[in-house]
Amino acid sequence: MGQALPVTYVRVMDVERVTPGTARIGFTAEELPGLLEDRPDQQMKLCLPRAGQAVPRLPERDADDPYGMRWYEAYLAVPEAERPWMRSFTVRSYDRERNVMAVDFVLHGDGGPAARWGASARVGDVLGMVGPSSLYARPLPAARRMLLAGDETALPAIATVLEALPAGTGVVVYAEVADAAEERELPAAAGGAEVRWVHRDRGGSLVDAVRDAGADLDGVDAAWVAGEASAVRALRRHLVEDRELPKAAVEFSGYWRRALTQDDAPTEEDLAWAAERAADAS
Repeated sequence: MGQALPVTYVRVMDVERVTPGTARIGFTAEELPGLLEDRPDQQMKLCLPRAGQAVPRLPERDADDPYGMRWYEAYLAVPEAERPWMRSFTVRSYDRERNVMAVDFVLHGDGGPAARWGASARVGDVLGMVGPSSLYARPLPAARRMLLAGDETALPAIATVLEALPAGTGVVVYAEVADAAEERELPAAAGGAEVRWVHRDRGGSLVDAVRDAGADLDGVDAAWVAGEASAVRALRRHLVEDRELPKAAVEFSGYWRRALTQDDAPTEEDLAWAAERAADAS
């Protein structure tokens, strides 16, 4: 299970608005029991249909292409007007009894394809799904007290990390959201979790809140950080350079880029950051 990069279609089973700006959408497919694992932060990509398409157009998978390189080349060869939009998501939960995978869609005000689709999703709608795969799984750093930090896009993964941490692990969560209405209940970690909500409508920012946390982060010996790429970079530098956490103790991921989409080419900063991350991993 998880030894190849799978491609399948998933169908909407239910839609719930968990906050004014977040839709939780349940998907099903016959393949899900063999794809989803009992681990946190399972990331995959959903393929959204273009205008006029009931089902996104996806190339066939080749069993001799475990990493999906030839499949991705075939995907890029689909004419742009017909090529599905591809966006990254985290599995929030999987109900094996119902065979339903829950995914949270943040309904950004930018009107991007994922936000538009999520705002109008209906039972029976079909998307493509690439992944998840254990080929890309990253273990959580060991910790006595862990910092989890992110924006709305990171909250599904943060919730799964909270559910997976070993008993006795102390946790402090810093979560940036638009306003108080976007707060939501997070799972209680086995060792208890302290949650600090940061509201943008009050001028708050995740980076400033963590930098100004002072003694609130005393005893933190590992961190998991995700969200907007430049904020993640700034927080990682702060934690390594100012808080003096070992690089290996800071797990980080830039989920999105301000003013850019996943369709845009990587910037020089993106490439430098990817190289630094690869160097850290090696």
